[in-house]
Amino acid sequence: MTEMKNSEGVQRYIDAAGKAAERKAKDIATIKKCKFDTIAVHGLYTMNEALNFNQGSLIEPIYMSTSQGYRDSDEMEAALSYQVPTWCYSRIGNPSMYYFENTMALLESYGMDGEASCCATSSGMAAIFSATEPFLAVDPQNPKQKINFVSTCQVYGGTFQQFAVRKMEEKGIECRWIINSNDMNEWESKIDENTRFIYGELPSNPGQAFFDLDAVIKMAHAHGIPVIIDNTVATPALMRPLARGADIVIQSVTKTLATSGFGIAGAVIARKNIVSRFGNDDMKKDFAMYLKTLPNRDNGQNISPMNAILTLNDMRTLRSKVDLYSRNTMAVATFLESHAKIEKVNYLGLESHPLHDLASQYMYLVDAQFDSQYGQEVNRYGHLMSFCVAGGAEKTRKMFDGMQRIWRATDLGRVKSVATIPAISTHSQQGEEGRKLADIPANLVRLCVGGEHPDDVIADLDQALACIDGKIQTQVPYEYSFGGASSGTINR
Repeated sequence: MTEMKNSEGVQRYIDAAGKAAERKAKDIATIKKCKFDTIAVHGLYTMNEALNFNQGSLIEPIYMSTSQGYRDSDEMEAALSYQVPTWCYSRIGNPSMYYFENTMALLESYGMDGEASCCATSSGMAAIFSATEPFLAVDPQNPKQKINFVSTCQVYGGTFQQFAVRKMEEKGIECRWIINSNDMNEWESKIDENTRFIYGELPSNPGQAFFDLDAVIKMAHAHGIPVIIDNTVATPALMRPLARGADIVIQSVTKTLATSGFGIAGAVIARKNIVSRFGNDDMKKDFAMYLKTLPNRDNGQNISPMNAILTLNDMRTLRSKVDLYSRNTMAVATFLESHAKIEKVNYLGLESHPLHDLASQYMYLVDAQFDSQYGQEVNRYGHLMSFCVAGGAEKTRKMFDGMQRIWRATDLGRVKSVATIPAISTHSQQGEEGRKLADIPANLVRLCVGGEHPDDVIADLDQALACIDGKIQTQVPYEYSFGGASSGTINR
């Protein structure tokens, strides 16, 4: 930031902000001594904050206002030069946004030495764009440099499109895909002096790919390259890449963190002082704050106040929900593994999965050892699984259409169980070659198990699989409105 000469009036506000920063540092130090569940419930919203600034409101208020008013020109000058905390305009910052971001940073950095910060975005895709784009800027010292980055190919379909089309085709920035993410030689072979960052998603959606995160971080940092991890499926309840040395974490907050399904949101959480041979000092020192005050200020993809608070309320019981969904998914995966009409089940919790042992080194239910229910470390593997139906695409669609309890949608992480066929939905735009690269066959079904009793989910799957050889009752549209389709029931 440019050095500024402050008037006496401006300095008064800066001094007051310094005292507020001291108070916040104490609040952070205090809450970091608490367990994960306590942090999820309270975040940095203290009694002092409530009683002195929010009319004593027990729950964080939704600040449904576009902007902040200032006491005088001195405060405005201090605020708009970012010398004091401000929410000058809700495109950039807002108290509701800050409540969510503080909690998100605390959860993702739980158990980590050092601090992290968060920049909340309007969606998970906005978070991916926000986290990666600053590293792909042209280097003024080397404007003709052929920029590249390295990423696992088994990623969410939207991520694949953003990398393959928006970055590669439209901007000429090379994405070097990792096919076998457990081959460290393959990682090493893709890195050169023009590589800006490493990107990985684990567990991957929908194939459950997994890799040795510690080894990849060590390798990347040896080259002075930051590691960006999409932690959407695991969430900080099961895995915290920042605590293992990763530089930046992506969350599609819309998913497991916001189980109610009421809002769309994303988040970029970064440790302070990231490893990167590219970028200015401000960017490296506090990447998330850099995003908020500069690129995202200009590009405008930050979160809305309403979605911030809706998500924050969903997050308060994150650990217990992820535990429940994981146990339910394990029961469903075990059932499907032994079903005659299932060709293959992808779930890291199954001992038969080739990556089970590796995933078990990383995926633990946070604080299970302090829980009266467990009293020891417990592996959990999340709510997302996938399976291949024997007999090909046509039989897969017939089984899929036969589901009566499980919702057919491209959503995931809901309290309700949801399924989709990735080849015709989330990964359809990748094309046949892209899906082959990412191992997304036409008979693959992605299933995210929710909070229902697993017996009822299993019963629905059982009757849907029976539909492969018989008639099914399904819903077909007979009329469309602006809000969607009305439907009737027919036999086919």
